[in-house]
Amino acid sequence: MSNVEHNEGNRRVGLHPAFVIFGVIIGLWIFIQAIIPESKNTQPPQGHEPRQEHKAALLKEAQSAPVPPFTVTAHLEERNAISLFVPKQTTDSQIAALLYHLRELRQNRSLSSRLPATTQGNALGDFAIADIYIFSDPEYAVAEAIQVLSIGAHAPGDFYQSTIPYEQAMEHVRGHYTVNLNDKRRPEHASLGFGEDATGLYSQSYLPLF
Repeated sequence: MSNVEHNEGNRRVGLHPAFVIFGVIIGLWIFIQAIIPESKNTQPPQGHEPRQEHKAALLKEAQSAPVPPFTVTAHLEERNAISLFVPKQTTDSQIAALLYHLRELRQNRSLSSRLPATTQGNALGDFAIADIYIFSDPEYAVAEAIQVLSIGAHAPGDFYQSTIPYEQAMEHVRGHYTVNLNDKRRPEHASLGFGEDATGLYSQSYLPLF
């Protein structure tokens, strides 16, 4: 057998393994991109300079803004959730003023004079755990809306038994105040709009305040 015939007999048949592995990786990446939908509201608004300036101006206005009149429209004891209604003409700075006012009342242990207690008799206070939602649209300032929001977006679609979709309720929240005194790292926080860190869903108006 000649040298040429010998080399041809030992020549590797087929693609090099490195090309096969590379092709599989590319194929998996394409498959994943195809099956995972892209959500438009899965990230909070970016903290770029104009937005920070807007927040600073809003907080400055909130210091002198009057606390808007509000009424309790729903109270879900099993969800520790309360719905508040404010007039439609209420500004964002007034919503911020209301959120800070609610925090001050809770810290002074006088919030129960304005709102029904969510954890009455609890050693940590009457609002040791609370979700307070502020609306200016009476259609959403109802028990059904805050039930959907308090359950969260992670629940199966048929679990809600609601005619108000989660996404619609979320976009109509003007302000949100959450309290969990069992969480020592972050016992309370509030925002304009609505955001759910657990699922990464945020309304278009979402702006964290504290």
